[in-house]
Amino acid sequence: MAITLPELKYELKDLEPFLSETAMDLHYNKHLKTYINNINTLILNTDFFDKSLENIVLTSIGPIFNNAAQAFNHAFYFSCLKPITDNKNTIPKNINNLIELNFGTFDNFKNEFIQKAVNNFGSGWTWLVQDTETNKLSIINTSNADTPIVDGLNLLLCVDVWEHAYYVDYQNRRKDFVEKFFEYINWDFVESNLK
Repeated sequence: MAITLPELKYELKDLEPFLSETAMDLHYNKHLKTYINNINTLILNTDFFDKSLENIVLTSIGPIFNNAAQAFNHAFYFSCLKPITDNKNTIPKNINNLIELNFGTFDNFKNEFIQKAVNNFGSGWTWLVQDTETNKLSIINTSNADTPIVDGLNLLLCVDVWEHAYYVDYQNRRKDFVEKFFEYINWDFVESNLK
C-alpha cells in the first residue's frame, strides 16, 4: 500500500499573510511530496509496504525512518494550521484548561513554546505533547526527523522549524514566524488529539 500525500483542508493561498502561496507550494508540493516519494521507493518489496505511515515510523530505522518520520511530522504540522476566518482564533475550553493547569496561563505557555522553537538549534520541530499516563503537558524540541511518538508521547501541536518552513517569507527571522504561527493554529485539531 503506497503512502499518499495527505490532503490539506485549505488551499495553499489560504494561510496568507502568515505563509505565502509560494512558500506553501514549495513546502507541501516539493518537500513533503519528496518525502512521500522517497518512502514509497524505500518500502517497495519490503515488510513495510503494507504498514501505515505511523507504524513505519515506530518500527523502522535509517533512511526509511527518516523519510517516514518527516512525512508523518509534516502531515501533522499541516493539520495544526487553519486559515483565519473570523479575525480570532478561539481556543476550546478543554485544551485551554489543560494548558492553564500545566503552564499557569495561556500566555506563559505561548511564551515558552515560542522560546523553545526559536532556540531549537538547527533543523527540527517544536511540540506540545501529552504524557498519557499522567496527563501532563510539556513542550519539547526534536531534531531532524525525530518525532515524540517514538517515546510514547501523545502529539497535540507542532511547528516546523526547518528553514524550508519559513525562509521564503521570513528569511532568518524564525521568531517572527513562530509568533505569527499562533494566529493560525487549528485549536480544534489540537483538542481532538487529547487523550
